[in-house]
Amino acid sequence: MTTPLPQGDGPLYADPSANRAREFFRTKPRALTDKLMTVQDAVAKLVSEGDYLAVGGFGCDRIPAAVCHEIVRQQKQNLTIAGHTATHDFQILCAGNLTGRGKLIARVDIAYVVGLEARGLSPHARRVMESGEVETTEWSNYALAVRFKAAAMGLPFLPMRSLLGTDTFRKSAAKEIVCPFTGEKLLAVPALYPDIGVIHVHEADRFGNCRLRGTSVADLDLARAAKKLIVTCERLIPNDVIRQDPTQTVIPFYCVDAVCEGPFGSYPGNMPYEYYSDEDHLRQWLDAERDPGEYQKFIDKHIFGVRDFGEYLQMCGGLPRLQQLRQEEFLLRRGR
Repeated sequence: MTTPLPQGDGPLYADPSANRAREFFRTKPRALTDKLMTVQDAVAKLVSEGDYLAVGGFGCDRIPAAVCHEIVRQQKQNLTIAGHTATHDFQILCAGNLTGRGKLIARVDIAYVVGLEARGLSPHARRVMESGEVETTEWSNYALAVRFKAAAMGLPFLPMRSLLGTDTFRKSAAKEIVCPFTGEKLLAVPALYPDIGVIHVHEADRFGNCRLRGTSVADLDLARAAKKLIVTCERLIPNDVIRQDPTQTVIPFYCVDAVCEGPFGSYPGNMPYEYYSDEDHLRQWLDAERDPGEYQKFIDKHIFGVRDFGEYLQMCGGLPRLQQLRQEEFLLRRGR
């Protein structure tokens, strides 16, 4: 009698079937059409209750903060979140799990959440995750990246060596397999095809051809794995500029469903070569979260009390503060 191979105990939140994913992608339009819209319209049109949401960026670097604010503002419900290098973006989304506001986050594939790196832990995100109301499955950052890679390749899974023999494997939904060529133990991680992906880039044209600078982490695979994709950009550029140097296009138009122009769209996170993170404002978030009552007031003012992300930026100091952050980034790049 063959002994079953070990597998993780965690639930699987997204269908890894490449064949079923292909059935969806076969219906996705490939025409070069104008996809320019506001963040409000993109979220209203493309983010649905119960969706699996994957947010791009890395830590506080190049996060699509404007879209995260809008998802909370529109009070989307029962989303599953890919917690892959998630810091301030996860902190924002947890604002949707407030008394009287419903439950935005219902399930999380956890790799890195709650922490804002050296800045400390988000008190409210910690309350949300310790409430017992959010279902979780654990992975590593690398495992989630491999899951996006499998989906981008049109596969149902990929093998990896990492996680074998760890508690993270036990809490995951991965399965041990035997290599058919060598007989060695490997770990199979299921493909991750999110319902909706959100990525912030440096430049895009109105059709969805995107350029970015700095680290891309898993975003190029996420763009190809997501069934629907919202892109926000610092600058909208003409298609003629894209055509002059097509090698700079890292996300092609046919992956994208909405393009939203949003300068400083990663604020208060940083944007490589554009502006530094607003450490003072990130500290305001963390300080406000320590007291639930004060945090409710903070969210009512900064998210529900404004019409859009532009008003939020004005509330946080507007152009003078944003210019300071540009200068900080410039000086840091010059080594000062």
